[in-house]
Amino acid sequence: MTAPPDVDDDARIVAASLAEPERFTGVYDRHYAAVYRYVHGRLGPQPADDVAAETFLTAFRRRADFDPARGALRAWLFGIATRLVAQHRRTEERRYRALSRLGADRPHGGDEDRVASAVDAQVIKPELAAALRALSAKERDVLLLVALADLSHDEVAVALGIPYGTVGSRLNRARRKLRAALTLPEGT
Repeated sequence: MTAPPDVDDDARIVAASLAEPERFTGVYDRHYAAVYRYVHGRLGPQPADDVAAETFLTAFRRRADFDPARGALRAWLFGIATRLVAQHRRTEERRYRALSRLGADRPHGGDEDRVASAVDAQVIKPELAAALRALSAKERDVLLLVALADLSHDEVAVALGIPYGTVGSRLNRARRKLRAALTLPEGT
């Protein structure tokens, strides 16, 4: 993983974009790929483009609300993305339900469906999809912000607007449930 962009540079870009809106493209250029990967991991390819774009449109419209004293821009963006994913929760649930039933050796439909099924089966195993689906939305948000977005506990706390300790407890609960569902050894 590459290091996240410099926090001070992000704050300067946002501040400059208040007077020169076109400067906000720097935020997009620096963070779009990471936000897209996170949303794609949560919702799949179809809604990922729209939700990632909507994340930056929302951020642009609310850029005057960004306060660097409350946390990094990266965490703020992932908070917006997570709220938008929550609006698409039914899509996420359907994705995990379908992936939990998917067998890598049982492709269906045309060639395009078989290729998409094979790729999805390699990316996320059916057992993992079922285990993720079984988590509460709050546990899944914390776990996937750490796993897919590579956010720190502090960044997750800022993104979700929850205390640092709550991040740790939700993450521990989610990991414990995943271990049990996937019958992984305790140290995993």
